[in-house]
Amino acid sequence: MPGIRLRALPKSLVGLIEDLRRKEDRLSLVLSLFIGALVGLVVVAFILLTGRLSAHMYPAGGLGWRRILVPTLGSLLTGYLLYRYFPLARGSGIPQTRAALFIHDGRISLRSVVGKFVCCSTSLASGIALGREGPSVYIGSGLASVISRKLGLSKNQVKSLVPVGGAAALSAAFNTPIAAVLFTLEEIMGDLHAPVLGSVVLASATAWIVLHLLLGDSPLFHVAGYKLVNPAELGIYVVLGIVGGFASVAFVKLLLYLRERFLRMPNATLWLQPVAGGLTVGILGFFVPQVLGVGYDQIERVLNGDVILKVVFLLAVLKIIATAVAYASGNAGGIFGPSLFIGAMVGASVGSIAHLIFPASTAGPGAYALVGMGAAFAGIIRTPLTSVIMIFELTRDYTIIVPLMIANLIAFFISQKFQREPIYEALAHQDGMHLPSGPFRAATALWVTSAIRTPPQPLTLEMKVDEAVELIDSSDLESWPVADDDGLVGMVRVVDIRNATLGNQRPVTIATILKRARGAKDDGTGIIPHVHSDQPLGLALARMGDTGHNVLPVVSRANARVLIGVVTLADVLHAYGVDPRRVTPPRGVGVFR
Repeated sequence: MPGIRLRALPKSLVGLIEDLRRKEDRLSLVLSLFIGALVGLVVVAFILLTGRLSAHMYPAGGLGWRRILVPTLGSLLTGYLLYRYFPLARGSGIPQTRAALFIHDGRISLRSVVGKFVCCSTSLASGIALGREGPSVYIGSGLASVISRKLGLSKNQVKSLVPVGGAAALSAAFNTPIAAVLFTLEEIMGDLHAPVLGSVVLASATAWIVLHLLLGDSPLFHVAGYKLVNPAELGIYVVLGIVGGFASVAFVKLLLYLRERFLRMPNATLWLQPVAGGLTVGILGFFVPQVLGVGYDQIERVLNGDVILKVVFLLAVLKIIATAVAYASGNAGGIFGPSLFIGAMVGASVGSIAHLIFPASTAGPGAYALVGMGAAFAGIIRTPLTSVIMIFELTRDYTIIVPLMIANLIAFFISQKFQREPIYEALAHQDGMHLPSGPFRAATALWVTSAIRTPPQPLTLEMKVDEAVELIDSSDLESWPVADDDGLVGMVRVVDIRNATLGNQRPVTIATILKRARGAKDDGTGIIPHVHSDQPLGLALARMGDTGHNVLPVVSRANARVLIGVVTLADVLHAYGVDPRRVTPPRGVGVFR
């Protein structure tokens, strides 16, 4: 058994471990309990350490200059640590967790886990306007990955335990065991019926128990009981859903726009980029201290009716700016908490106006702040089911669940309409990763990996067609990959190459043929029509129809320019049990040109 010294253990324990390895169900049960308890302890330590550090950095009665200096120096320190030692610890950790699951066979290094813990503790304690929940998911998933690999488990077992650790971490960080399970299945796995459901539930419950044993039984927010005052009030919650949806779109678009600009900067500035976020937060925090940190104290005050319209509106705008700049510049921290803050302020703004106009038939602004939290979370994170359950668990207030569901659905629809790509997918794409989305995980047993074949040697752009013909003559492929120094650039048809050798025309290069080609080349977006090995074969057939090629490149999710294989129409048909030689197209209809 690699990774653990069995000789140093008692024979009875060795036998137990070997027995568990042979019986995966029992092993998953035991490890889920252990991982849930361990992750719960680590997240509690994360919460306590961040709180203690923050209290030392911002002592009671401290001077105003601290609000500028501390975030700036904190981001400078973490920026250097991230650049020099922990490059994978930037950001929230959700895209990195999904990348580990779908690209790296569940592998997350202990170094990255330690880096995320240290850098996020420092960053959040210094007042950076980010949250702890996303980083906690990465830390929990990383611990599960490290433990399972140290026990010498198979790749599939490692991958099955990564979401277990993530769910346990979110359960402890947010004090929301049910929402943690839903988020893990809805966002991390993309499948509410994933086979790891039992293990995820068990780990989430265990971590929650650890949290309550150490920090007590108390919701994150204490809220007065709100209810629907008048049925007509539902119309105002519809308006809140609309406003929350557009606020979500504004936040996501601003964050992605700024991050794209930072990513274009030279790599040598990576260590300094987080300072832009720290300085921005510091300047805003100097004038409006509530902008600093994740702002849970301010959320609770607003939820309990401590609302001044001008203040909450200003806080909503400033938090959108502060969090977008802090995240885009590469600071360590997540967007869960800030999403709730933005939603609470937007909801309180709408509620204040509604209560001024209709004082007798509307609830106080605190009720709208509560619903606004869910609407913004649904619009930004794009997990509407998780959002409803999370708000209920955070406040333990069920009486306003129907307005919450209505506003969430509207915000989700608007966000989906005006920002097609969910934020975590967009962040992954900016990093060059193409991770699976929910619609791709159709219920099918046939995947591209069942039909993939080893890729041929790619043609080069400068290659003459005569040279290319010599290379392709011995193959049955009808389209051939073309690459440059950076990787795959497209596919060319063999028939086009052969046609270019006919007649007395001047010798042409592959680049010329590719330029004339239809459908299977980089069209300026940096994306070439392709498939991934873990996608359904049905998608490969659809892409073949779109491109007019019956050979598609199979590329890495980490980089769409990296060719790992090809899939052909004949191979797909074979995988479905169809003999291509017996396939006769309808008269007058061409299958592929």
